[in-house]
Amino acid sequence: MITHFFNQMPALVVVVPMLAAPLVVLAHRQWAAWLIFVGACWAIFGMAFLLFVEAKIAGQVSYAVGGWAPPFGIQLVIDPFNALVLLLVTGVAALTSLYARASIAAEIVAERGYLVYALLLLCIAGLVGITITGDAFNLFVFLEISSLSSYALIAMGPKRRALLSAFQYLIMGTVGGTFLLIGIGLVFMMTGTLNMADLASRLPPVADTHTVQAALAFIVVGLSLKAALFPLHVWLPNAYTYAPSVVSAFISATATKVAVYAVFRFVFTVFGVDYAFGTLPLGEVLLVLSAIAMIAASLAAIFQTDVKRLLAWSSIAQMGYIVAGFALATPDGISAGLVHLLNHGLIKGALFMAVGALFWRLRGSSINDLAGMGRAMPVTSAAFVVGGLSLIGVPATAGFISKWVLLSALFEAHRYLLVAMLLLASLLSIIYVGRVIEALYFRARPDDVTEHAHGEAPLGMQLATWALIAANIAIGLHATPELGAAQRAAAGLMGGGT
Repeated sequence: MITHFFNQMPALVVVVPMLAAPLVVLAHRQWAAWLIFVGACWAIFGMAFLLFVEAKIAGQVSYAVGGWAPPFGIQLVIDPFNALVLLLVTGVAALTSLYARASIAAEIVAERGYLVYALLLLCIAGLVGITITGDAFNLFVFLEISSLSSYALIAMGPKRRALLSAFQYLIMGTVGGTFLLIGIGLVFMMTGTLNMADLASRLPPVADTHTVQAALAFIVVGLSLKAALFPLHVWLPNAYTYAPSVVSAFISATATKVAVYAVFRFVFTVFGVDYAFGTLPLGEVLLVLSAIAMIAASLAAIFQTDVKRLLAWSSIAQMGYIVAGFALATPDGISAGLVHLLNHGLIKGALFMAVGALFWRLRGSSINDLAGMGRAMPVTSAAFVVGGLSLIGVPATAGFISKWVLLSALFEAHRYLLVAMLLLASLLSIIYVGRVIEALYFRARPDDVTEHAHGEAPLGMQLATWALIAANIAIGLHATPELGAAQRAAAGLMGGGT
């Protein structure tokens, strides 16, 4: 029976949150909904860890849905590349479950709290499905599941601007999904298959056609919009700013990272490195856009007055770092991009959780609201400081490891202009992170700010925040396991095949 359970884990990691969502709705009561949410999130995190270990040993774990063998049936695949992304999504989900109860109680009307848990579970199921599916059309289906739930989650924000933000995201997300579907339709028309491994073998004979070239363009643009790659980022600042704090923390750490993963899953394992970066100039286009994102978004972050919006613009800049690594199309570049994808998920999740803990007390997230909170909430403020230092790239943090390996890859590829722009963007990050730290510790509390609670945030919020902070420090002090896993993933991608 245990062996049978292990064999079903690739399916269960998607099915468990999908089945838990209607159970939450049926439970209705907020405490019961939270317990189901916690159980489902920690269960899939445990399964994701076991799948990661199995993929490391076996090289790849494959599951044929319904017993129908690929390429005719739907296939789920866990390999060294997506096993890391799966760990990120499920790990952040597990910690979010601890964080969620107090945060949702503070920001969401009690009668609707259980709906947030249900929607989060659907979003998790969609992101997990995107990560491990080996079928192109099912990737689109899972993308729509995660997107539709995200629109509703953002709309539940405590301010009225949340509705407009969700609508903007819906419009942009619909355009991105449509582009992706068109691209998938074009490759299906040329090959007659939707299985990614089968597509990789059938595309080369027709790769020189305008149809396949258009398909690559549609897929990359559609998924880049979901990933908020400059200049397709316009939905992200408002979405992160006006969503409930628990939603901002979760989607900032996972959603755009999964979208970037999907872009390069198609590029490397379906279309192939030689075609996308040799025959077509995709690498140069992505490197230019990444460089602009690093500088322009960092400059925009400096002038923000709301901390959540500041962090949102920072995320756009950091997406430039991630994409730049992958766009080098070298083993070192790919591993650097993957390392920063993982580390930035941990960093940004921790920072948004810290801001959400401050929001729990203040019901505001402007820099002026946070004045003097370093003394009023020392534990939460310290978490923000450590997360901010990791975002800058201070030694002994995960952010330093990311930037070091990315700089090394850029030097190896002789991309010296990009090296200079990355260093400039890092200097700019000192300014916008420093503005928040200065407000926390070096300003007096304003007399006209109303505090809705007293003391530190509840224990669950603190545990989740500091768990991510601890992960940042642990990676900063001992990055060998993560770097080794990223190098194995990069070697697999350069070899092609899912």
